[in-house]
Formats: sequence, structure tokens, C-alpha cells
Amino acid sequence: MTQDVEHASPPDFDARIREATPVLSDTDTTSPARSQLGPETLTWKFYGDMRGLLGFQRLAGTENCIEQLGQGVLDHSVIFGDFLGRARRTGPPIMRTVYHRDAAEWGRTVRDFHRDIKGTISDGSRYHALNPELFYWAHATFVDQVLYVTDTFIRRLSHAEKSQIFEESKIWYALYGISARDQPQTYDEFCSYWESMLERFVPHKTIVYATGYIRKGVPGPRRVPAPVWRVVSAPLNAFIRTVVVGTLPQQMRDVCDLEWNDRLQRRFDRFAAFMRLINPLVNRLPLKALYTPWAYEAWRDAGVDPRRLHNKVDR
Repeated sequence: MTQDVEHASPPDFDARIREATPVLSDTDTTSPARSQLGPETLTWKFYGDMRGLLGFQRLAGTENCIEQLGQGVLDHSVIFGDFLGRARRTGPPIMRTVYHRDAAEWGRTVRDFHRDIKGTISDGSRYHALNPELFYWAHATFVDQVLYVTDTFIRRLSHAEKSQIFEESKIWYALYGISARDQPQTYDEFCSYWESMLERFVPHKTIVYATGYIRKGVPGPRRVPAPVWRVVSAPLNAFIRTVVVGTLPQQMRDVCDLEWNDRLQRRFDRFAAFMRLINPLVNRLPLKALYTPWAYEAWRDAGVDPRRLHNKVDR
């Protein structure tokens, strides 16, 4: 996501994130006046696409490169003992906030998961997961995932389409019931905000641990001899070090000490171009194979076939 815009954080960002105080929205998310996302949106079309898995490390990594969130995961999560289990518990409720008919209820459920997530960071200042600046950053990483994965691996998005996805993200965020006091108001402001946050990345223990499989290679099953696993896993590790690392912002590669160079960038660009080239073929897959279970169920219940929607760039 690149734009020629000034990189500026929201007003008083540092002071506000250190307030470490939950600030809920004064808008009733259950009101009919507060619309939720639906089949006509680009977010429905692209967020639940299975190709979103290609952006999983970008999503999880950028979120936890901000010290307060990395510390929150370290203090309150089981990531070090049950990484995949945590992902399974986190992903479905957020998917349901987008796709479920009771989206506001699921949004409040996600919010309430975070009511007791608080503590201190290395400089002694406090954090709270429901502080709006911190909660919005977590949300922003999901918005970025939709924008980045779609534009990189599915099809190029026009500026108007990116702006539409950003506008839809405001509805998405409102479903959580957290104050939007410093939320960017336009897509260009969001790009500026995103770039400013990248400059705040730190090598927190959480994200350094979570990217260890990239530096060291994917650990093998206990019953597979190490020499055999080194041979068997070589293609997988090569894919991870090219495609997975290729999705990451350079600031994240730097703080996580992940190798990257022009040769790897060219390989990544070829892979991404190939993925976009075969998009018309991918769109012919059965709906159940193309979307996550939560998105598939929502499309099925809506009686809409998304494979026919939004396949051309909206100029």
C-alpha cells in the first residue's frame, strides 16, 4: 500500500495510547440505522476468500510489532504454547462480525474478549486493549489484509475500490462498539496513518517468536528423522522465505531479522503476477472451496453467487 501522502499519526497518539482506558462508542450498534456489511460490499467479496491465508503472517505480524499489542499477547495469550489454537479462536469471531446476520452481537463479543487485557510495557507505561488507538490499530491490520491480499494475489484494485473498502471498514469497526475518535476519515488518510505506524515497529518477543519458523525452518514432526525432514521441508521453507516474507512490510522484516533482497523480490513479484493471472480460473472453483466456512455460509444464506461479482476493476 503506497501513496504519496504525508506520514502523520493521529493527534496526540502517544498520549492517548498511554491513557490505557477503554472508551466505548456512544453509538448503538444494534440500531437499524447502523447498517452492517452485506453481499454488495467489496469486503464481503474479498475478505473471506481463501487466498487471504497468504496474508496471515502480514496480518498477525504487523499487529504485534506495536509494543502494546505484542505485550498484550505475551501477558494474556497462549501463543507460545498453542499458536494454532489461538488463531482458530481469534479468526472465526472476527469473520462472523463481517458475515453473520447478528454482526453487532459478534462485534461486541470480540470487544468483550479484550476487556481484561491490560498491563505495562517496557517503559513502564500502561496499555489496555480497549483503548481506541490500540484497538483501531488491530482493526487496521485486518483492513490492510483485505486491501493488500486482493491487490497482490487476486486482482488489481482501483483507487476508488480501495476507498470503498476503507469506507466499509468504518461500518466494520463500528460493530465493535469502540470509540472511533482518531479513526482516519479517508483512504488516503488511512495510508498515511499506516505508514506512520510502520515506523513504530519494535522487535517485541511475541513477534520475534512468531516468526522463528521463518528464520529456522518449519519444525518437523517428532517421528520424522531430522535429515529426512530437512529434505522434505526444503520446498516449504523456500516458499515461506519467498512468498510469506514477501508479503511483509520492510519495517517488519527489519525488526524480525528476516532476509530479503532484490532476487527474492523478483521471485515474489512473479508469484504474485501468476496468482493474479489465474484469478479467472480460481473464480470457477466451487464456492465452498473458494471461501472460508463462515463466508461460504453467509453467501449461501444470502442466495448470492460472489463468483460473478466485482471481477473487473471499477474505474
